[in-house]
Amino acid sequence: MAPRMKKYNGGSIQTMNTQQAQFKHRVSISLMVLALVIAILSLTSTIPLHAQSAEGVNAAHTVELSVQDAERQKWGLLSAAIAFGFGAIGAGMAIAKVGSAAMGAMSERPEVGSQALIFVAMAEGIVIFGFISALMILGKF
Repeated sequence: MAPRMKKYNGGSIQTMNTQQAQFKHRVSISLMVLALVIAILSLTSTIPLHAQSAEGVNAAHTVELSVQDAERQKWGLLSAAIAFGFGAIGAGMAIAKVGSAAMGAMSERPEVGSQALIFVAMAEGIVIFGFISALMILGKF
């Protein structure tokens, strides 16, 4: 549906129809609710961390590591984070390219939608490989 036009002093001004205004209103409310939920979850997940005291820490849960083991664990955790992070970044870049090409193809020929979805899923597989690699690295510790 094309936006309605109204004449004003010989020029034309585009006015937003009510559907577009309602859509913008719904999106803004959704974003506010999302921000509120994230704020509540972040506050409730950190409360147990602030509630602990130094006396309440049980000595049985303390593990002493040698310098060599600490270095090995540090580099293992870093490599797992890099594997997952680069996998997610690569998948995001691939989905951006494949998804835009798929939408362009579907706009011209809607029957290729299922084939385009397969290519988007293949690009999503990159992050799964990064996640599995990170789990395998973490499994060694």
